[in-house]
Amino acid sequence: MTIGDLLDPGAVALRAGAPGKRQALSLVADVAARVLGVDADATLEGLIEREAAGSTGVGEGVAIPHARLDGLDRMRAVVVRLDTPVAFDALDDKPVDLIVALLAPRDASALHLRALARVARLLRQPEVRAALRQARSADAIYVLLTQETAGAAA
Repeated sequence: MTIGDLLDPGAVALRAGAPGKRQALSLVADVAARVLGVDADATLEGLIEREAAGSTGVGEGVAIPHARLDGLDRMRAVVVRLDTPVAFDALDDKPVDLIVALLAPRDASALHLRALARVARLLRQPEVRAALRQARSADAIYVLLTQETAGAAA
C-alpha cells in the first residue's frame, strides 16, 4: 500500500488558512466530507478525540492526524498544506504546516498502523517536505506524493 492507494486527487488542499490546531483539523474534516462523503462533524470529532490522547504532530512542521470512522470502506488520506503554520503540540514544538490525515474504517485492522508508519517514513525525508512546501498546486502535491510513494515501494 502507498499513499497513492489512499489519496484521491481532490483530497489535497493548499493555501489553506487556520488560526489554530482545531481549525486546521476542521479543514481536514471539510475536505474529507467533500471528497470522501463522510460526515464532517463526525470526522472532526474523531480527529480531536485522537489528538486528546496525544499530539499527532511528528516534528519538522508535519502532523499525521488519524481517526477511525463509520462510512468508509477502506483507508483514505487527506492532505492539507497551511499558508501559515499553527501550533500543534508537536514533538519538537515546531508549528505545523503539512498535514497528512489518515482516515480508516471503524473496523480497520493493522493496515491502519502500517499506513501510518509508511506516511511517517515518507515525511521524515527533508527533500519530500521541501517539495511539498514548494509545490504550486494541489495537483502537483498529489503527483509528488503518488510518484514518491511509487518510487519508495520499488
